[in-house]
Amino acid sequence: MEQLNERISALISALGLKKTAFADKLNVSQAFVSQLCSGVKQPSDRTIADICREFNVNEHWLRTGEGEMFIKLSRGEEISAFMGDILSGEPDFRARLIAALSRLTAEQWKQLEGIADTLIAEMQKKRD
Repeated sequence: MEQLNERISALISALGLKKTAFADKLNVSQAFVSQLCSGVKQPSDRTIADICREFNVNEHWLRTGEGEMFIKLSRGEEISAFMGDILSGEPDFRARLIAALSRLTAEQWKQLEGIADTLIAEMQKKRD
């Protein structure tokens, strides 16, 4: 069975993050994250809680390796988490895009829906 340090490493990989970015999200040093991943240090209960809250991780999985890595979110929760992430960060493309979308008229939303449907259909053709 995987050890806690191996699960933390697996989580970082699953998130597609580097240890530095993972550390930044938790307000800890990259050296501390490296020590967690190597098993030199064990995370405190608070660090475990921070990891679970920040990355929507199943605490039972993190502690034991049992169950799913991530907690399933409802569509509304997923959107709320995404928006919270955008609003708490530096203005970037995502924030500018959301701002632009907020100003669309009903007709423009219909046009955007048509474009999105076309893009999705094209992406599915490439998969098949």
